[in-house]
Amino acid sequence: MTIADAPAVVAASADAAIRWHPGAAFRLDQTMFPLMRGNADPSFAVNSSGFWMAYTARSGPATVRLSAGGVGVESFVDAQAWGPGAGDAIAGVPRLLGADDDWSAFDDPAFHATLPRLVTEARRRNLALRLPSTGRVVDSLVPTILEQKVTTLEARRGYRYLLHRYGTAAPGKAPAGLLVPPTARQWLAVPSWEWHKAGVGPQRSATVMRALQSAVALERLAGLGPARASAGMQTIPGIGIWTASEVVQRTHGCPDSISVGDYHLASYVGYALTGRKTDDAGMVELLEPWRGQRQRLVRMLYASGFRKPTFGPRMTVQDHRGH
Repeated sequence: MTIADAPAVVAASADAAIRWHPGAAFRLDQTMFPLMRGNADPSFAVNSSGFWMAYTARSGPATVRLSAGGVGVESFVDAQAWGPGAGDAIAGVPRLLGADDDWSAFDDPAFHATLPRLVTEARRRNLALRLPSTGRVVDSLVPTILEQKVTTLEARRGYRYLLHRYGTAAPGKAPAGLLVPPTARQWLAVPSWEWHKAGVGPQRSATVMRALQSAVALERLAGLGPARASAGMQTIPGIGIWTASEVVQRTHGCPDSISVGDYHLASYVGYALTGRKTDDAGMVELLEPWRGQRQRLVRMLYASGFRKPTFGPRMTVQDHRGH
């Protein structure tokens, strides 16, 4: 009997569990999607029994299973966890799923009236979306650094390689192959040749190593507001506004953080809002009227299904692993 065949048996075996009621319509897949580094992220799994993830909580590694049920205001999420970190993981589930994510300012009629129709229509169809908040800075920072200045494809390929080499098996009744990402100490033990085999250049690997020398201080940033956390990360050489923004979007559920410096985002926002390509400065200017809610607006643009024209140069996939 597999995990997917017997969700009730799996749930009964959990070390800790909770049923969380969001109090409104809720979409687990939309909420959790930004946390996954592609469909092949070894620390996540999705099957018929639910949405699985593995990570190191304050008290140790944990496997977490999430499954959604109910409709509208009757929506709920059942969460079970296994492993030494199960208790802490379960305590963090509401925040993880966006319990603190308040859309009331975005949905206020006066503010809503200022939004482009593309955005208002997307919001009308996506009332169940929340911005997740993990509170785990290192887990978000490392894969984000790996995505600096390279294609998503090669960054995620390298991250998978490193997780398979240095991750640990998820505790409890986890799906086969589910892995707990390395802790800061484990990342610091990765030798230079393994970064090279993963296709991670010396600049990015050095940034990871430099950042994780301050891992304890980094994790304290989770207790600060997103602006202060972003500024704190940017005191580390090699971490700029793009990296910090990508992190606080996930760790803090920041409603305003936008990824200035992203290879695609500025032109995407420009085409969506004006029909023309723009640069980072132009994107910031375009989004200024909605300061405080800019990340929500960007999420709605993506949720709208809008696609920008595909002509133009693409980043070249680099592979130096055999050199």
